[in-house]
Amino acid sequence: MSVLHITARDFREKQKDYFDLADKGEKVIIKRGSNKAYILTPISIDDLQVTPEMDLMIKESLEEIKKGNATKIVGVEALKNYLDSL
Repeated sequence: MSVLHITARDFREKQKDYFDLADKGEKVIIKRGSNKAYILTPISIDDLQVTPEMDLMIKESLEEIKKGNATKIVGVEALKNYLDSL
């Protein structure tokens, strides 16, 4: 898979071409100005909807939190330490 870096102007001029490349699995990075960039990624309807299975997992997770079966992490350093401990 190749990575294609383009400008926002190029994207505006040839949107269809870049959408087609993204659909084929190519990584398209759109640069905007000197310090902003975006990745063009195709998604499906499944990516936009919460499935019944996902809804159930969320509800079960919330119940676990209510029961106190959760780890509270405050701050980036605490998160790094927690992830390193796994």
